Amino acid sequence: MSEMTREQTEALIQEVLEVYPEKAQKDRAKHLTINDQEIEKSSKCITSNRKSLPGVMTIRGCAYAGSKGVVWGPVKDMIHLSHGPVGCGQYSRAGRRNYYVGNTGVDTFGTINFTSDFQEKDIVFGGDKKLNKIVDEINMLFPLAKGLSIQSECPIGLIGDDIEAVAKQKGKELNKTIVPVRCEGFRGVSQSLGHHIANDAIRDWVIDPATGKEFESTDYDVTIIGDYNIGGDAWASRILLEEMGLRVIAQWSGDGTLAEMENTPKAKLNLLHCYRSMNYISRYMEEKFGVPWMEYNFFGPTKIEESLRAIAAQFDDKIKEGAEKVIEKYKPQWQAVVDKYRPRLEGKRVMLYVGGLRPRHIIGAYEDLGMEVVGTGYEFAHNDDYDRTIAEVGNATLIYDDVTGYEFEEFVKRVKPDLIGSGIKEKYIFQKMGIPFRQMHSWDYSGPYHGYDGFAIFARDMDMTLNNPCWDSMTPPWKRMGDETAIAAE
Repeated sequence: MSEMTREQTEALIQEVLEVYPEKAQKDRAKHLTINDQEIEKSSKCITSNRKSLPGVMTIRGCAYAGSKGVVWGPVKDMIHLSHGPVGCGQYSRAGRRNYYVGNTGVDTFGTINFTSDFQEKDIVFGGDKKLNKIVDEINMLFPLAKGLSIQSECPIGLIGDDIEAVAKQKGKELNKTIVPVRCEGFRGVSQSLGHHIANDAIRDWVIDPATGKEFESTDYDVTIIGDYNIGGDAWASRILLEEMGLRVIAQWSGDGTLAEMENTPKAKLNLLHCYRSMNYISRYMEEKFGVPWMEYNFFGPTKIEESLRAIAAQFDDKIKEGAEKVIEKYKPQWQAVVDKYRPRLEGKRVMLYVGGLRPRHIIGAYEDLGMEVVGTGYEFAHNDDYDRTIAEVGNATLIYDDVTGYEFEEFVKRVKPDLIGSGIKEKYIFQKMGIPFRQMHSWDYSGPYHGYDGFAIFARDMDMTLNNPCWDSMTPPWKRMGDETAIAAE
């Protein structure tokens, strides 16, 4: 397995930066670094959560995407109204494969596009009256909906519509939970602020008002927070938790319900999957209700075992024994997967660029298959995400924050990975370059990837992608241009 040295990685970064004007070069240099496991705080080596430079091809989303597309959208028994022009609502509809159980259009609504369809007259005269009318119409057409969220788009913040007043008035009239979410796309520097805004709305309009509601609890109640059930991920994780003896009283927002969100503060432990999008509400529930929280990672058998034991350590011997039984039960299953696919994937090199938690959480799953992550980075991370990443990748690994389209392409040409895991915006660029690619935001229409069941699918998909004979018919750029452009030896 070939490795880049620190000197080679540093030279690569400097070479890629040379194309920029001096000011842009100085700024972008802060977002590119070489991993060093001895560094205690990532802020010493990389800058994150800053505004993207105008003119560069950023791959980020907006605050509306973080709220409607990630946090609120998968809550299945509520209707999520995109308040503004039709485009944002249509683009954010059913894009992430948040699986759910229910009758669509009757008691579940995740794949339906609800929009106030702003027109020019609404911009001029305001949309409050229109919003008021739409809420009544939705309630008439979909009476089994448990509530409604109003996801504001950019024009709403610019013209000053009072969505909070409408939400309070209609909530009282209809006796339903109606949540105004000030997630206009222009807020913040990426979708990350949308996560925070959505968490604050859950706190103020869902969790706090439900305080005092009766709930029959047990000593083994846990929740799954920040799992969006992409391709059924949350279901695969829930199986393991319940098999070890825990009771999952809420999972959100994937396949989640309003009642489950209200019940969450009654848990004995909140299990947090996507730290970036849900750490805010987890911290709040710990401070106000005394509910501890912890992160877990169910990608690949190594991390699954670590997480199961860490979770069990928060409970009594019954759960600890249950965790060990689960680990033993599934060992033959995942070992068979490793035996089958590791010989086909051993030594393959991967570059990642995704949002949320995946640039660090899926590293262990690749390593279980004998693969090496040689570059990783986030679209919208904060420095506490990079703090958690440092220990997961080797020294001299290339790390990039909010990488531009140009930078990513140049890194790939020179590092020559065997596989890239990133998003839909990058997929077809790299496939046309002859490089195997997996869409790691929504599992390329596959999944689940969580849990032992998911690991089998993950391994199959990586093998199917990497060892597809179609790549033999394509010539990657570094071979067209000559091997002298590549930094890493084959």
